[in-house]
Amino acid sequence: MLNLRLSRLLRRPLLRFSNGETDASISTSSSETPPSLREGVSHREDDHNSGEFTQLGFGKSPPLNVSESGEIRNPSFNSFDEIDELGGEEDDEEDEESVDERDDDDFAVLESFGKIPRSREDVNTRFEVEEDESRHPLVRETNRLINLRSSWNPKHEGEMRNLLRSLKPSQVCAVLRSQDDERVALKFFYWADRQWRYRHHPVVYYSMLEALSKTKLCQGARRVLVLMKRRGVHRTPKAFSLVMVSYSRAGQLRDALKVLTLMQRAGVEPDLLVCNTAVDVFVRGNRLEKALRFLERMQVIGIVPDVVTYNCLIRGYCDLSRVEEAVELLEEMPSKGCAPDKVSYYTVMGFLCKEKRILEVRNLMEKMEKEHGLVPDQVTYNNLIHMLTKHGHPDEALLFLKEAEGKGFRIDKVCYSVIVHGLCKEGRMSEAKDLINEMLSKGHCPPDVVTYTTVVNGFCRLGEVDKAKKLLQVMHLHGYKPNTVSYTALLNGMCRTGKSLEAREMMNMSEEQWWSPNSITYSVLMHGFRREGKLSEACDVVREMVLKGFFPGPVEINLLLQSLCRDGRTHEARKFMEECLNKGCAINVVNFTTVIHGFCQNDEIDAALSLLDDMYLINKHADVFTYTTLVDALGKKGRIEEATKLTNKMLHKGIDPTPVTYRTVIHRYCQMGKVDDLVLEKMLLRQKCRTVNQVIEKLCGLGKLEEADKILGKVLRTASTSDAKTCYVLMEGYLKKGAPLSAYKVACRMFNRDLIPDVKMCEKLSKRLVLEGKVEEADQLMLRLVERGRISPIPLKQSMVS
Repeated sequence: MLNLRLSRLLRRPLLRFSNGETDASISTSSSETPPSLREGVSHREDDHNSGEFTQLGFGKSPPLNVSESGEIRNPSFNSFDEIDELGGEEDDEEDEESVDERDDDDFAVLESFGKIPRSREDVNTRFEVEEDESRHPLVRETNRLINLRSSWNPKHEGEMRNLLRSLKPSQVCAVLRSQDDERVALKFFYWADRQWRYRHHPVVYYSMLEALSKTKLCQGARRVLVLMKRRGVHRTPKAFSLVMVSYSRAGQLRDALKVLTLMQRAGVEPDLLVCNTAVDVFVRGNRLEKALRFLERMQVIGIVPDVVTYNCLIRGYCDLSRVEEAVELLEEMPSKGCAPDKVSYYTVMGFLCKEKRILEVRNLMEKMEKEHGLVPDQVTYNNLIHMLTKHGHPDEALLFLKEAEGKGFRIDKVCYSVIVHGLCKEGRMSEAKDLINEMLSKGHCPPDVVTYTTVVNGFCRLGEVDKAKKLLQVMHLHGYKPNTVSYTALLNGMCRTGKSLEAREMMNMSEEQWWSPNSITYSVLMHGFRREGKLSEACDVVREMVLKGFFPGPVEINLLLQSLCRDGRTHEARKFMEECLNKGCAINVVNFTTVIHGFCQNDEIDAALSLLDDMYLINKHADVFTYTTLVDALGKKGRIEEATKLTNKMLHKGIDPTPVTYRTVIHRYCQMGKVDDLVLEKMLLRQKCRTVNQVIEKLCGLGKLEEADKILGKVLRTASTSDAKTCYVLMEGYLKKGAPLSAYKVACRMFNRDLIPDVKMCEKLSKRLVLEGKVEEADQLMLRLVERGRISPIPLKQSMVS
């Protein structure tokens, strides 16, 4: 009976999907599940096929894991946040790691131009959305369920499945575009691809790639490209181009160019869009010469470059400060059959504005109009004004503004405000005020709150707070109400001139003046009190700030903690830090280290160790600076055993010591004469440095020459130049102490290790030995130098005779 039913099913017409293609895989084998059934079919099927769907498990019957009542039979389910991109399948079909690294691979795709037979173009690859589908009720409900993804349950998943089968391709694209985070859109895309009775329309793939091309999610874009191949979706050069753009945004330019090789292997013929993308990638990677070679190969095979191609090359020349060649290319474009556009000229003008080459900018404007009929318009002047002001040339920007107005263009307040900002930045406040008065007199572009605030900030930067206050009054007279930014700029100027209490009073009157302080306002006031040493008031500002819902960052908190600790108010600093932590502020290990250092400075080491324990209780892990501070304080107090234990603890936790840690440990241990307790061997396993040499030099500096001599053998094992310098330090120490014989023994140990002492040092030591009556040792030292070829024997005989 079962075989009879299967034979009837196989004689039925083939199922059709939403893209209009026939799924031949259903009829290929009845013994295994066809890929089309695993991928699902579209919801848009004709009603007369519903019977066939029902018999195959499709149609209006619930999914296999859903009961008639809509309950999930299998309680385990995966939200799309948990979906793996390719379902665990290996994507070695287009593994980028297998692509050859030779430079010629970047051009290999051009060799396939005209050789690959054109495949059937998918008519649905480009899908124009005629209306805004984002407001459709189905799209809104889908977005609502996506926003609830963190609390998904089987019911939510069932609702999402039902919605998915009702969405048109344009609505699925609208769902993808509606997501603020493209990673969420990508996970929804993968989740939908796994659903039964559903198959992505080709336009959905391209919509997903377009969204990813605006981000750095290059791996996701590549996997979508691989998925298109597996699902049998026709891939055009545009798909590969979008993947290249994503790689380029992520800074992975080498991988972006590998997409060309993948495109060639996929049998897709390149077009101008892909070639322009490749040229842009070369330019962004500062590989202009390869971009020019790529352009030549394009032209050889018959792909004619357009204005976009040349604009990329012009930008490449300008980025490398080769503006003369950029101008030359600009002039050659008409002879190449491609007239430049305004973008071509704007690119060169931007570089010339940066270099303050105004005469050349004017020449280009004339050439743009005379030779190519590109009349400089308001946009041209706006761009020039912004570029000049950005690079610190407000005078030149003002000249172009006057010229634009002379030609009848109405320059808006934005351009005026930009020039005002440039003048204020240079401290030219009188000229900025004149420009504002000019704006008022003209009437068509009166200054706004932003313009006035710029001047207020300029006055405050110069310390002229009274003028800034008067300007705020002028704003009121002209009908402009100062906003939070305006008052914050004024408060910042007051705090910098030592008027923090007055600024505090002004902020307390904010409600009466109809403005609300923000986090920056509170930070400005807090730093003002801190600079004036009014730390209690600064802490009160932070408390009020937190009550208003503004949380200071760890850097701001640390500045206040440092001030409290410097003032000797370490316990108050600890209490304040704990208070901030309990109220939800971001307290990090640097803040704890600051307070610990404050305790150590006040010789309150037990309090510092107690704070270290508190860090572990709240899962804040100490770093190398925390340990170094405590080890130094313990060594200073002679608590060497505790310092050793703490150092071992640091090493056990996998924290690598810094050079400061080495110097601290060596200094404190040598100072107390506890060289045997040093944990240098363990420290050396983490980081190689001149640790033993430093120990000897430190011991010599402290006058403990015998202890330094005991560990000299560890230095002479390597026989390096730094080891020789350490031996010289020890020899000098012995000579100063009046023990030249001990210095002679150090020199002998150096000879035994094939480390030849300096001739001048040996001569100095020899004279001291002679003065002490050790003539035989002095002669022996000089003979060893003769044997090693450092001095000739003739001067030695003369000295022995004398």
